[in-house]
Amino acid sequence: MTMLRVRDLYLRFGGVVALDRVSLDLNRGEILGLIGPNGAGKTTLFNCISGVVSPDAGKMFFEGRSLLNAPAHERARRGIARTFQNLQLWNSMTVLENVSVPMDALGGRSTLGDALGNPMSIFAERATMERARAILHVLDLGRYAYTKAGDLPAGIQRRVEIARALAVRPKLLLLDEPAAGLDANETRRLAELLYTVRDRFHVSMLLVDHDMSLVLRVSDYVYVLDFGKLLARGRPADIRSDPKVIAAYLGESTYEASETRAAIDAPATAEQAPLLEVTKVAAGTAPWR
Repeated sequence: MTMLRVRDLYLRFGGVVALDRVSLDLNRGEILGLIGPNGAGKTTLFNCISGVVSPDAGKMFFEGRSLLNAPAHERARRGIARTFQNLQLWNSMTVLENVSVPMDALGGRSTLGDALGNPMSIFAERATMERARAILHVLDLGRYAYTKAGDLPAGIQRRVEIARALAVRPKLLLLDEPAAGLDANETRRLAELLYTVRDRFHVSMLLVDHDMSLVLRVSDYVYVLDFGKLLARGRPADIRSDPKVIAAYLGESTYEASETRAAIDAPATAEQAPLLEVTKVAAGTAPWR
């Protein structure tokens, strides 16, 4: 069943066309990958879906209801949450507080009820803390619950941001560059985490990242943007070998890209001279002896 349907989305910033009649479908329970070179329009598409910007033309439907003219907070209430390319955590707050605050924002508690010790407010607060701790447990963040978010390394902060997005009980999670700043091991753990999140929280995902190995590994289906236009779409195996996608990333013509792909796949021969050869190099900061 289609959860998110985007049709002919068009957006221009001055003389730059950021999105040029882009369409896509995301099914319930699916991890959908969105890739493309820098400036392809990936984050702009995210901003349109989440309500940060409004498209000039086109339609967007979430669970059969139009998203056009719906403010960002209304989209969050409908079940759309997102993370950001640049970390947007509250650095002076603990990890537990970062996760619990969104629950309070969407809950039914009031300042007056909290001040008077209303039993319903007390119950809601306990429920919020229990759910926040449960999310941290699933994402293996329990040990950092009382650590300030700003004191954590980037890899852990990325997980905290995903945990905070899950706090609002989303049906669709928009992940904008979740592997930015992560090393190979952290990226591998992130891939495993995304599968865990989908299975445990029953959430669909739209994933944008420059790390093609991550996107092609975890996605069920992939769309490719280039200069605001839809370049290709298909299963990860098909996208990996598509000459148009290779050309977009390498800046070559389709014919040159196919030759490049063949050259990459071909085994090196003994007769081929190395482009760069380095031998017996020593380096250090101590005085040479």
